[in-house]
Amino acid sequence: MSGMAELLHKLGFNISGSDQNRSERTDSLKDLGLTISEGHSPSNINGADVVVYSSAVQQNNPEILAAENKQVPVIRRAEMLAELLKVKPVSIAISGTHGKTSTCSMLGEILTAAELNPTMVIGGIVNKFQSNTISGSGNIIVVEADEFDRSFLTLQPTMGLITNLDLEHLDCYENLEDLQIAFTQFANAVPFYGKVGVCIDNRNVASIIPNIKRPVVTFGVHEEAEIKASDLCFEDNHSKFELSVHGETKGVLTVHVPGEHNVKNALGAVVLALELDIPFEKIQLGLDQYTGVRRRFDIKYITENNIMIIDDYAHHPSEVSATLQAAKSGWNRRLIAVFQPHLFTRTRDFCHDFAQAFQESDILIVTDIYAAREEPIDGITAKIIVDEAERLGHGNIEYIIEQNNIPHRLKDIVQPEDMIITMGAGNIWRQCEGIYEAIKN
Repeated sequence: MSGMAELLHKLGFNISGSDQNRSERTDSLKDLGLTISEGHSPSNINGADVVVYSSAVQQNNPEILAAENKQVPVIRRAEMLAELLKVKPVSIAISGTHGKTSTCSMLGEILTAAELNPTMVIGGIVNKFQSNTISGSGNIIVVEADEFDRSFLTLQPTMGLITNLDLEHLDCYENLEDLQIAFTQFANAVPFYGKVGVCIDNRNVASIIPNIKRPVVTFGVHEEAEIKASDLCFEDNHSKFELSVHGETKGVLTVHVPGEHNVKNALGAVVLALELDIPFEKIQLGLDQYTGVRRRFDIKYITENNIMIIDDYAHHPSEVSATLQAAKSGWNRRLIAVFQPHLFTRTRDFCHDFAQAFQESDILIVTDIYAAREEPIDGITAKIIVDEAERLGHGNIEYIIEQNNIPHRLKDIVQPEDMIITMGAGNIWRQCEGIYEAIKN
């Protein structure tokens, strides 16, 4: 929402907005000249021609009710995003259960290196630009296509990408097959002259390829991938691999973020760049200049005794597993995971999978659930993950309900050379500074 608001403002529209609480992002929008209110009120929509809302907002929101009463059009975020795709002749939508933001931002770096001046609206703050939107003068717009609430089905991009597909958002989809049907519909919304990139490494994605009726190009580390990475090498937060295109070796690419999942994200960006006829040298330069996205394996602090404090947005079992494996592939350190589950339903539905994923950690600290848009569910707390992880054999877990107590506890257990990773889509990132202050001496 904030990225769209910023882009529309830069396009010359008069934009106002509201959020439940003030944040760094709302302050940033205010600094740009937008009218931002803290809290939702009917008066906030006075004079509006249209009210745009995110999927996290309920239909009984006072601003939505006021707009309907005044017969002001009320549309979902995805509908406005679909309109924004029309501002440029080439539109690219990047979808997938995980990796959308990283892949979008990697592609943005490549397009910038190729001097194509892209416009971008994505779901995270790109470190280089300190924003989640770029308003460029070129002919290309890149957006993140979110499957939650089936909102990505509103989009009709000229090019699409599917990074991966895992069971998620069971409040919106009946089962994996239902989710796969939605991703197939997304792919088939691309015009006949477009192209859809598909990660063949993910079996849930690979299985829908026969149902995609548009030109498809596959990517991954799989031997049958058309755009393929091989000879992967990881050291700290640097990942190198050799790129081959339809069997022809092109050269070595480096991306300065850790883990095989980020190699695949980079490949997704490469697929789209190749379809845009960007030379390999510009692809190489763009990826080498990529400095990451906030909250995606974000190295926040390194203490004098070489303790690393990292923050990551991982809130799905597959993301947790990928993040912990990335840490192990690049470093040889004891891993302390600090996890805040996101949503009661996700905690309930993926309790076992979270417990399995966290077996990769040496020490696990779990704090209470970040509810976001949900009401509590009887019997569902973060402790069900703790209990299941212990049952599976994890021998070093602590359940700290009040997250503000975590820095003090870490001071007692941390050792030199440890890696602490805060994980979750809620507000656990706010503890990083406190953790640093507690352990820095």
